[in-house]
Amino acid sequence: MVPVGRGWLFLRRWAAGRVYPKRSQFSRMLLSENPKTGSGSGAWDGQVVVLEPHHGWRQLGLREVWAHRELLYFFIWRDLKVRYKQTAFGAAWAVLQPLLLMLVFSATLGQLHNVGPSNLPYPLFVFAGLVPWTLFASSLAGASNSLVSGEAIITKVYFPRLLLPFASVGSFLLDFLISLGALAVVMLYFGAVPSLAILWLPALTLMALITALGVGTFLAAVNVRYRDVKYVVPFLVQLWMFASPVVYTSTLIPDRWRTVFALNPMTGVVEGFRWALIGGQRPDDLIIVSAVASLLVLLGALIYFRRVERTFADVI
Repeated sequence: MVPVGRGWLFLRRWAAGRVYPKRSQFSRMLLSENPKTGSGSGAWDGQVVVLEPHHGWRQLGLREVWAHRELLYFFIWRDLKVRYKQTAFGAAWAVLQPLLLMLVFSATLGQLHNVGPSNLPYPLFVFAGLVPWTLFASSLAGASNSLVSGEAIITKVYFPRLLLPFASVGSFLLDFLISLGALAVVMLYFGAVPSLAILWLPALTLMALITALGVGTFLAAVNVRYRDVKYVVPFLVQLWMFASPVVYTSTLIPDRWRTVFALNPMTGVVEGFRWALIGGQRPDDLIIVSAVASLLVLLGALIYFRRVERTFADVI
């Protein structure tokens, strides 16, 4: 069963509980279900669905994800409903997390000399870095666990598995928009007025999403076979935050190490966000190197994901 661009058809057959056999490698599948009546008579009705391996750029699966975009929207909506179901604060967590971290870092690291720029209040400086970082960290954690949490669907029907990490990352965009509103309030409090550089925000947000998709998709594929990933991800996120200029300025890094520092994709994202919102010198070198690094991470993750995707239903 290949529900191309038909999210409603996928849901109808999944809800009916029609379980199809797990197969590691196959090229052809005969369906005995009547496509008009939806009934499985057990007799072949002449309908043949041929599943062929893709080559070249099609092998990455992005075209297949676009063809199933209706199903992607459903998965995003499902993740949002599950995340905030029976929560006391609901979407307010999108603001509380960076806000509380801002207060903690301001009371501790903010008291140190030269940690932040001298011409900006440290709370504003660190909050502008925490907003894109929270989007990345939350998306990474959600994407890395997306396949395991979708085990019931993966073992029943066929659909592009890439939809699950993509939907997990996309569901955090709403939280990001809410935290951007909180950042606008903080900027208003400190009297910071953004310039036309704010038009770069969509591109910088895309960089953060690409990085989260790349790392999250890779870890999701590894998590299917090795469940240690759920223990590694929180530790990885903590280390990654201090390896990125979230709570300190990148000017503390010596010039000879700036290119190496920018190989961390979130370096360009965080510094670019601050430049776009609260001004300063545009970090062209950091943004360019980080953008290339994020694209390479996503490309490598997609290649690995497609190589092991055929075994997901058997292993999970």
